[in-house]
Amino acid sequence: MDYQIIPVTAFAQNCSLIWCPTTQQAAVVDPGGDAETLQARIAEQGVTITQILLTHGHLDHVGAAAEMAAFYGVPIVGPHKADAFWLEGLPTQSQMFGLPHCAPLTPDRWLEEGETVQLGNLTLEILLCPGHTPGHIVFFDRASRLLVSGDVIFSGGVGRSDFPQGSHADLIASIKNKLLPLGDDVTFLPGHGPISTLGRERIANPFLQ
Repeated sequence: MDYQIIPVTAFAQNCSLIWCPTTQQAAVVDPGGDAETLQARIAEQGVTITQILLTHGHLDHVGAAAEMAAFYGVPIVGPHKADAFWLEGLPTQSQMFGLPHCAPLTPDRWLEEGETVQLGNLTLEILLCPGHTPGHIVFFDRASRLLVSGDVIFSGGVGRSDFPQGSHADLIASIKNKLLPLGDDVTFLPGHGPISTLGRERIANPFLQ
């Protein structure tokens, strides 16, 4: 799997452009905003967008999803349906954070743990990792040892759990029981900040000690 991280919004959210190097079929993961910036970078890369993927329902991760899906004529896939209340409440989130109005969103397909998403010749495995939000999912390309982790784990940190239906205990359990067993050699693309590896975080992340 090839990837390019494109920071968007005032929250410096990592939108990930991921693609199959063989077919050049691509997905935009968590387009939180700045649609024109994303479209320009995608055009430079020369890949073909086939879907929009969402890890969870927070505004800074989904703010441009509907616009991007309409622009490319592709479906929105994910997150888990437990995050439906976040997507329905996008107008309220917009007001709360002082960002442009964002209409409620319903994806074309909700995702469940154990399902997969096909991207060209790549198979992305879905893991449900609640804690930051109840319906937060991650996308794992086992062959490439690459994980798109959203706001579950960061370099030196973990996701916030003080939002409605968040749980710090669930978040740490998700990391320890779902992510770390994937292997120390797995590189993850987080929702904010620099990339890291699960091995580095297992040893050095203060929230996991």
